[in-house]
Amino acid sequence: MASVLKAQKSNAHKAHVVGKGKRKADDMDVDETEIQPKKKRNKQRVLLLSSRGITHRMRHLMNDLEALLPHVKKDSKLDSKSQLHLLPELADLNNCNNTLYFEARRHEDLYLWAAKTPNGPSIKMHVQNVHTMDELKMTGNCLKGSRGILSFDKAFEDTEWGRLTKELFTHIFGVPPQARRAKPFIDHILSFSILDNKIWFRNFQIMEKDPLQPNGPPQTSLVEIGPRFVLTPIRIFEGAFHGATVYSNPEFITPTAVRRLERQEKGMKYGARKDAEEESSKRKEARKRDEDVLAVSKVFA
Repeated sequence: MASVLKAQKSNAHKAHVVGKGKRKADDMDVDETEIQPKKKRNKQRVLLLSSRGITHRMRHLMNDLEALLPHVKKDSKLDSKSQLHLLPELADLNNCNNTLYFEARRHEDLYLWAAKTPNGPSIKMHVQNVHTMDELKMTGNCLKGSRGILSFDKAFEDTEWGRLTKELFTHIFGVPPQARRAKPFIDHILSFSILDNKIWFRNFQIMEKDPLQPNGPPQTSLVEIGPRFVLTPIRIFEGAFHGATVYSNPEFITPTAVRRLERQEKGMKYGARKDAEEESSKRKEARKRDEDVLAVSKVFA
């Protein structure tokens, strides 16, 4: 009996020594339902910058977008407008995979480049009807750094360029939950609508109570905050700020061509007015009678 107990103790000691090492994965009893796939993190960061020559309204618009998007990193102005190939390198240096670039032209024309860096695609758009938060003086308000809900019109699904624009705007304007400066609140809606082949941007606050009846029943409503602007897509490029043209807007007319047509119209009006004045003077000369013999100028000459 003693020999049997001694043998059991020796076997238990050997099993304990062997069990100190790492067990093989095949020998482990693991419940497959407990193994969950690792959730993919949304690591979207946006580089926001502009060119030289922007006006105060453009600068205020950039400040409003920076306040709305906590995952935006603002950079200094780009000196040269012809060296757009430097923008993907700047985005890489700032650890950003999206870029919003405001390009200022003559006569206060403003263009917006939205690109997925470094491989693209990129969209060039003309910015019109810009109204900043300070100009609008809306009653709505939202927490700085809060995340917003993206609302896209159904018209984005009707065209290929609309679907591509929606995907790119989702990456740029969608604030990731792990953003460094993001707040764990969702209190506003970023609305994108297509009308007349233009993209209309609006920002609304989500109000759960009626301000006139704070103690009343909950009633969800929307109040515009600002800013607001209109984007006209011009071209979509395959790469970031370069590459083959994927889409070109045939209805877009450059602001320079619009101003030229306006000058031509004014010139045509001026020419028509001068022609009318000349015809009127000719008619007056034709209706003019010859001087009478008994006129004062001849009698007292």
